[in-house]
Amino acid sequence: LCLRAEQAIATAVEEHGAHLVLLPELWCGPYFCQSQQACLQSLADPIHTSDDNDGNDSTSQNILLQRMQLLAKHYSVVLPISLYERCHNVLYNSVVMVDSNGAILGTYRKTHIPDGPGYQEKFYFSPGDTVGMGVFDTQHLGRIGVAICWDQWFPETARILALQGCELLLYPTAIGSEPQDVTIQSSAHWQRVMQGHAAANMIPVVASNRFGTEILMDHGAPNEVQRIHFYGKSFITDNTGAIVAEAPDNTTEEPVMVISSTLNLEQQRQERLAWGLFRDRRPDLYHPLLTKDGNSQK
Repeated sequence: LCLRAEQAIATAVEEHGAHLVLLPELWCGPYFCQSQQACLQSLADPIHTSDDNDGNDSTSQNILLQRMQLLAKHYSVVLPISLYERCHNVLYNSVVMVDSNGAILGTYRKTHIPDGPGYQEKFYFSPGDTVGMGVFDTQHLGRIGVAICWDQWFPETARILALQGCELLLYPTAIGSEPQDVTIQSSAHWQRVMQGHAAANMIPVVASNRFGTEILMDHGAPNEVQRIHFYGKSFITDNTGAIVAEAPDNTTEEPVMVISSTLNLEQQRQERLAWGLFRDRRPDLYHPLLTKDGNSQK
């Protein structure tokens, strides 16, 4: 999988001229959250950054991140790296933002953690504690916002990132079929909710999803318990929510699929300001958003 990721990065840069490459959620191995197995919690690793000579947190002692830092610097490309993070006794689903010079800009920890058949993430991850969600100032691409998979269903996440000044919103993702009901087809719904975030905030969205079939076997027996068909369908929108690039579903036999688009962030910033969406907000009336049930009188 690491070799496939490196191939994808090389292809994106050399054939598409990419300045940023987004890989799927937890791409460095199978999606292990289909069941609850304590032994799999050992897959989490610390990030451990150390200061460079300028006093910036830029170098990781994590072997995977060290490799990604080298690739980012070699190709002059921004790499948001999704991984399983261990910090002391707590485990997180995280993205480490690696800038095009190889420096680590910071870490975002997934805020919303799902729990359901085939996606039992609450067993493996604590809810993230990243203040202000995940916004990072890159050297050459401006201010980039990142959220992770289940976060994408919450408009609050996208709006907070927009309020923090993000100019491009990234969603590394792992979503596919529902093992308890194979008739559920969520791919179009999944796309539309993020298209809505792009349109409501006038910020382009990039979503990178896993693809292919992953089978959960019965521990100690050669019996299939369940499977998830990760449907791919990665896509890029413009700042109105229109899809400008899209990958096929998981029926493709290509081991690596790269899509790309050129975005004019400065032009889109001007359009966003002219539209007045953020000028006309009324945060003084939004107190129910700070409650669970919408009752602001409590």
